[in-house]
Parts: sequence; C-alpha cells; structure tokens
Amino acid sequence: MPHALITGANRGLGLEHVSQLLKREWTISAAVRDPDSADALKALDPGDGRLNILAYDASDLNAAKALKEKVTGPIDILFANAGVMGPKEQAFGEAANDGFLDTFRVNTLAPLALAEAFADQVAQSQLKVIALQSSRMGSIADNDTGGRYAYRASKAALNAVGKSLSIDLKDKGVVVLTLHPGWVRTDMGGPNGLLTPSEAVSAQLDLIARANPAMSGRFFHISGEDLPW
Repeated sequence: MPHALITGANRGLGLEHVSQLLKREWTISAAVRDPDSADALKALDPGDGRLNILAYDASDLNAAKALKEKVTGPIDILFANAGVMGPKEQAFGEAANDGFLDTFRVNTLAPLALAEAFADQVAQSQLKVIALQSSRMGSIADNDTGGRYAYRASKAALNAVGKSLSIDLKDKGVVVLTLHPGWVRTDMGGPNGLLTPSEAVSAQLDLIARANPAMSGRFFHISGEDLPW
C-alpha cells in the first residue's frame, strides 16, 4: 500500500490531499501543528489504520528530526505542503522585519529539513517523489507587480532548494517536483481563487503520478506547464 507524508494537513490543500489519497487507498502520515484541534482531518479517518495524525511545527527546525522518529518505512510521496503568507508588513518601506525571517523558516527551511530527514525513506519507495508546494509568486521572471517581499522571496528560495535537491538526490532515484497549485479558494488563497481545493489537488496528484526523472528539478503549474524561474 503506498504511503504519503503530508505536512500542513489540517486545512486547505493539505487536507484535500489527505482526503483524495485516502479515497485512492493510500496510507497517510498527516503532520499538523496541533493534532488535538485537527477536527476536519480526524473526520476523514476511515478507521482502518491508514490515517496517522502526527504533531509537527514547521517553524521548529528540529521538528523534522522528531517526526522521523514517528514515521517509519518507505514514503512514496513526501509533500512539503505547510506554508505561510508571512507578515502583513510586506510592502516596500516596511518589509525588512523579523516576520520576513519567520516566513523563510516555514516556507524554505522546513521543506529542506524534511528532505534531509526523509530522503532515504523516499528512496526506498516505489514512487520516490518529493513534492514542494511553491507558488508562481516565487517566479522572478513572472514578477511584474512587486510587493509581498517575504512571501515571494521565501518561495523563490524554495524553488532553488528544489533544484539543488533534484541534483543531490538524483543518484537515489528521487524525483523532486516544485509545484504551483494555481489560485485556490482556501484560507490562504482567499475567496476569489479560480480553483477549488478539489480541482487543484486532483491536478497535482495527476502530475505526481506521472513523475519521472526527466521532470525532477523543474517548476510546474498544475496544467503540467513549466513555469519560469
């Protein structure tokens, strides 16, 4: 039975990934900040042992090592999904603040820490995929509106992390996919998003199912289109 480890699994895209993979008969390790309050996630539990809800705080760089003690066996998909929009103060003139560093800790360093902790378990699986939930706002070439300094920079840095991981993990057979989910109607994306979580996640999972070494280290829209760095 295939196994996925998903962070930020208590809401939005992470919750929808859990839902859809459970329906596909996967085993899920769902990592959330507070398991006790993850009611929507608990409601998905099929009661057959395939959903394991685990404590994980992406802002704590030691959390990946602690999580590794609880997640055993091969991992077909390691999905670094947890992320934050960052502080309110992201406009020019106020963007250089401690919240900028906090955004990097969650959006950039946490996915790297997860990859370092779980790369060998991913390599032992059949699918061998590390998926990084990035954003088109991390594209330097596509930035024509400015602002959102912390969020943009953290996602651009995540894209660079994904590229380096694809090189460093090539010999292990691990495919690293950096993904833009589209503009989705979630707490983070807001009510005006063009896609539902179901639509975005279905497209992401279809893309992951097609993963192969030629795709590793690339930045993808859910349509399968390559996005510019």
